Amino acid sequence: MVELKEHQPSMTIDEQIENLKSLGLIVDDEEFAKKILNDISYFRLIKAYSLNLKLNNGYYKKNTTFEEIVGLYRFNANFRQIIFPEIEKVEINIRCRLANFFAEKYGVLGYLQVDNFANENYHAAFLDDIKEEIKRNAKAPFVRNFRENYSGGNLPIYALVEVFSFGTLSKFYKNMHNQDKKAIAKTFGVGYTYFESWLESISYLRNICAHYGRLYNAKLSKTPILYKEYTQAGIGNNRIFGVLLCLRHLLINDDHWYLFIDNIELLFDKYECVQISTMGFPENWKDLLCHKNILY
Repeated sequence: MVELKEHQPSMTIDEQIENLKSLGLIVDDEEFAKKILNDISYFRLIKAYSLNLKLNNGYYKKNTTFEEIVGLYRFNANFRQIIFPEIEKVEINIRCRLANFFAEKYGVLGYLQVDNFANENYHAAFLDDIKEEIKRNAKAPFVRNFRENYSGGNLPIYALVEVFSFGTLSKFYKNMHNQDKKAIAKTFGVGYTYFESWLESISYLRNICAHYGRLYNAKLSKTPILYKEYTQAGIGNNRIFGVLLCLRHLLINDDHWYLFIDNIELLFDKYECVQISTMGFPENWKDLLCHKNILY
């Protein structure tokens, strides 16, 4: 049987700094370190952003500084903030196209009918999910309007998608009939098997961003299927760059996409401590994200 660990006792901020110094971390400005550790928890900052900065024995690599860890944290915060608006565009586009297609083919309340979906159990779970989504949004004026003034009190699909979480949106698409998936994916110029996996991974990425999570040096548990041209070039799908390639295919006709790429480059220039390879970025990352020819 594996022996369970005991929780470590809490440390004051002064003790936290002394502990870091005992592990070989250079802390030149202790007042700065105190201010940072009073605003950002030791667990959030040190535990997450010390990855790749320590040796196997738990000590920091030579010349590693507290400022370097703070730099990685600040990079991650800025990186997350510029990615989120790009995800938002995709999310809004999908809500629109899915609702328009579904309403035209099955009617505005067609989502209630199990025959319009691939899996009966998933559909039942979906109906439970939307009940909770509607309950959480019960005070929204448009929700109250449909609940109180329309027969049956059900929301039409074009309104319902506005209370979907991205996760629910992804699950909805996943349970559609294949021919319907193909029709929606085609509007984005993507095969539906790719599109389905992209939605799931983008939804996962959105949750990381929404909960102030770490993108830097992070392995993603929800990974997209990448085109073989990327995988043959050695690009992995379990780092953030793989998901950015998916976003690129969905947003390449958006003029702002190129500003987004420039902003990434500015961040890399600003935070020299960042190792872009830990996020799956190859040396020619900018060319790959700028290229307009869609690969199939």
